[in-house]
Amino acid sequence: MRSLQDLFDMSGRVVMITGGTGLLGQRHAEAIASAGGIPVLADVRAEAEDSRDPAFAERFGEAACAVAVDVTDPRSIRGALEHVLRQYGRIDGLINNAANNPKMESGSAVEFSRLESFELDQWEADLAVGLTGAFLCSQIIGGEMARRRRGVIVNVASDLAVIAPDQRLYRRPGLPEDRQPVKPVTYSVVKTGLIGLTRYLATYWADAGVRVNAISPGGVQQGQPEEFVARLSSLIPLGRMAQVDEFEGAILYLCSDASSYMTGANLIVDGGRTCW
Repeated sequence: MRSLQDLFDMSGRVVMITGGTGLLGQRHAEAIASAGGIPVLADVRAEAEDSRDPAFAERFGEAACAVAVDVTDPRSIRGALEHVLRQYGRIDGLINNAANNPKMESGSAVEFSRLESFELDQWEADLAVGLTGAFLCSQIIGGEMARRRRGVIVNVASDLAVIAPDQRLYRRPGLPEDRQPVKPVTYSVVKTGLIGLTRYLATYWADAGVRVNAISPGGVQQGQPEEFVARLSSLIPLGRMAQVDEFEGAILYLCSDASSYMTGANLIVDGGRTCW
């Protein structure tokens, strides 16, 4: 019988995190490192030099690394996997975290977000990063884990994979209806698609030792306008948005042996919002 400490122990396990330099990607990496794991921060913006920064090692562990990856390019993903296998000799986990996510509450987007004027190029770009990218990374990196008969994939979805966005949150006084900003259609489509991908892969690789789950986080408070925060908080039973570190425990749970009898599931961490 293993102890709880052993179940959460990630010592020596290598986990690649796409979108690793983003707000939540870095937190996912910290969660892995806190349990002795080795996070690989994979991002189109990542630079290998980041790994040589003493602050990087202090935050993510001496063995951690950053690697530049374009998740829409299979060659780039294969190159990153080869780099990881050369450096560590193994790959144990994948967190599909990369996504395009315009901040509607920041006031930066109005007309482009509306369905009637949403550009096909934007649709294709958002799906390429958030959904096709997760498919390609799962196909290539998950395929390697399946070959080795052990691994974990975590797809980062959203509470908006479970419910539709409440577009009233983004309204701005004085704008006509046809210019009111909305959460773009691609966000819901990508995040909902990740749940379907999770279930498919979980059953596809069930006999290959690869577990696949999703996490659906709620909105993170990070300097949004007070009015927006108040509106969203009123829709959440806990009465507030998430803090940036409040998903780390769930990520560690899903990546570790603590969740060894869990696959094909969507772990919702949203302060209760989807209960209402």
